[in-house]
Amino acid sequence: MHSAPVDPASSTPAAPKGSAERPSERRDGDGLHEDGAALLDADGPGGFLGATMAELAKVVWPSRQQLFSESVAVILMVGLSAAAIAAIDRFYGWLSHLVFR
Repeated sequence: MHSAPVDPASSTPAAPKGSAERPSERRDGDGLHEDGAALLDADGPGGFLGATMAELAKVVWPSRQQLFSESVAVILMVGLSAAAIAAIDRFYGWLSHLVFR
């Protein structure tokens, strides 16, 4: 019978291949995630607000130019999609009018 390999740095068995823990699930004894982010107690409104503010601090906000160009791209794609759907709708409406007159 095979036993799990032991990690030499600690006396705990090493995780089997292909079953690596996700970093968000690992917690050190110092109250920090592996990536250095503080573990916040999300119990209650204060903890929720603190966790929300910590997450918002990680956000990379777009520049004004990037926001404008991507907004224009979205508006153009929505317009093109609406035009394509309207054209297909008119075609099928015309076709059904010919068939079912």
